[in-house]
Amino acid sequence: MRTYDWIVVGAGITGAALSYELAKQGLSVLRLERHESLQGATRFGYGGIAYWSGTTDLTRQLCAEGIALQRTLPEELDADTEFRELDLVLTIASDEAPDVIAQTYAHFAIPPRLLSVTEACALEPLLNPNAIAGALTVKHGHVSTTAIATAYTEAFIRLGGTVQIDQVNELLYGEGGRVTGVNGSGGAYHSANVAVCAGALSRSLLKAAGIPVRLYFTHAELIETPSVDVTLRSLVMPANTKRFQLEAEASTAALDALWDQPGHEPMPPILDPGAIQLLNGSLRIGQMSRVLTDPNAHIDAAASEAAMRTAVGETLPALADLPGTWHRCLIAFSHDRLPMIGSLPTIEGVHLFSGFSNPLAIVPTLARRFAQTAIGQEDELLAQLLPDRFE
Repeated sequence: MRTYDWIVVGAGITGAALSYELAKQGLSVLRLERHESLQGATRFGYGGIAYWSGTTDLTRQLCAEGIALQRTLPEELDADTEFRELDLVLTIASDEAPDVIAQTYAHFAIPPRLLSVTEACALEPLLNPNAIAGALTVKHGHVSTTAIATAYTEAFIRLGGTVQIDQVNELLYGEGGRVTGVNGSGGAYHSANVAVCAGALSRSLLKAAGIPVRLYFTHAELIETPSVDVTLRSLVMPANTKRFQLEAEASTAALDALWDQPGHEPMPPILDPGAIQLLNGSLRIGQMSRVLTDPNAHIDAAASEAAMRTAVGETLPALADLPGTWHRCLIAFSHDRLPMIGSLPTIEGVHLFSGFSNPLAIVPTLARRFAQTAIGQEDELLAQLLPDRFE
């Protein structure tokens, strides 16, 4: 029976980055994932790196570290992550005041620049000038989420890491109540430490072990097209986004108990219409966000797709009727938009690495910092992200 230094549960971008960084420190690592191919937010993510969006000393530092690391990762991992920097266009609706909207971004690390309607349409010719009162723009990083996760995985394996496809069902306990591994459908796996990087499913896995965490998830919906002849130059999103307000309102302490029961919808859905074109010519168009407490809740896909097409079509008419397929994935978040990272206070041997609202900007650098603490280095920054900070 082999015992690893670490078991990492989950193979999305969080699990892929963390398992690589742990192995890079010379630790023996087993990564467990329930699907053969990428699923969820890593499979369907937009790939944006909002390194300009830090608003506090902590988030500014993380974003600065994150973009510096993203720029060097292709060389380090010896793989193409499809990293690039492109224009982010934040559209301002025709009934909104551009100066007022611009002021809400003034405190960001790199405040976006206000554009007139004419300037916005010159930057992104697919925009409908009659649907906007202007736009904001800033340089924005971008990678292929599948390419970077694959690059991390291949580098992890080259370092001697082990990948196993299995469904993790529960934590294993040893003497004194310490976690000593996990039980999967294929048997038991043993380790000195377990890192839970299961995204939206992290809460239910830990809840089953009697470990409460204030971690939540949205059902994010999008339309994915095949490669098309239409060319979208920029990443387009609304300046007045609703997703983060939805997350804050749905994750209050008063509503927390609802998240342990299926069948609840703490807040109505929101729609932030936007689009990105990947380097292969395909588009991802969305995004509808719902807070449904059942990970497998039924959603009327046809109605959602129609709503997204209508909303995106108002701003980007050329995209409204492109062929495409509706998808949904679960996106984990915390109440304060910061990830939950570190050991859990009630049980030794289990750690959380989840809840990233701005994942690609900060996952790589936080995975590196976490791995350094795993070999004994202290990190005061990570102390600000501990899972028990809401207690």
